[in-house]
Amino acid sequence: MGKYEKISGFADEITSDLTGQLELLKKLDIHFVEMRGVDGENLIFHTDEKVREIRSRLDDAGVKLSAMGTPLGKIGITEPFEKHFEDFKRAVEIAHMMDVRNMRMFSFYVPQNSAGNDPRVKDEVFARLNKFADYAKAEDVVLLHENEKDIYGEMAAQCKELMDEFYGDHFKAIFDFANFVQAGQDTLEAYEMLKDYVVYIHVKDAIAGSGKVVPVGYGDGHVKEIFKRLFASGYDGFLSLEPHLSDFTGFAELEKGDNTVKDAKPLSGPEAFTLAYDSLLRII
Repeated sequence: MGKYEKISGFADEITSDLTGQLELLKKLDIHFVEMRGVDGENLIFHTDEKVREIRSRLDDAGVKLSAMGTPLGKIGITEPFEKHFEDFKRAVEIAHMMDVRNMRMFSFYVPQNSAGNDPRVKDEVFARLNKFADYAKAEDVVLLHENEKDIYGEMAAQCKELMDEFYGDHFKAIFDFANFVQAGQDTLEAYEMLKDYVVYIHVKDAIAGSGKVVPVGYGDGHVKEIFKRLFASGYDGFLSLEPHLSDFTGFAELEKGDNTVKDAKPLSGPEAFTLAYDSLLRII
């Protein structure tokens, strides 16, 4: 296939400041960003003035948002919800200011082994997500649920429950290979269960057991096989780089077929992001 145009990524893993983020995105010829941290703070916590400045600089650089990488839903299920819901409404305001509809979100941290077993936990998760979903529909934004370790939807079965309840024009699924591997979920099984709901991909891989994040294609996420199935289905959504490789020191050994990570100098943010990008290109 030719160059895939819808490649994005968490540019705050390059560096915290927008200038450095834009410099590397330009060098790699990437025209989208999943904006999470920028200039020292998550986008949703910046002032209107700062948001307008960020938007202007992105426009000048020819970079658009593929999604907002919000932390919404990433609190404990027993923590107070009212302030968090106000943060959610503020995030929606900023989404409109940034001219982006996609908002990455989560389904709340739950007590270990309670997901699917404690009806009180499920009821509270669904009640909170219902408020999110109703507001998203009213404001015409799209909530993208990410499977994340220790949240309600860390395993495919619980993600499927969420999709059965909320999937539609304003609630869809992100597929994150590494997060499933770290949760002990077989990614091929997860993909087959969730493929009808996935509209956005987080590009990272991990080693089963240790959970160590590695470049895509070098872990146990079955990335190459799932991409093959994904593109055969006609997928044309975003592939968003989430490297998590700044402490990764073993790529040279992996290249030689040796899965033992040797001591070496950790990667800088730009090096890690570039490695994640190059590894993705090898796959697609």
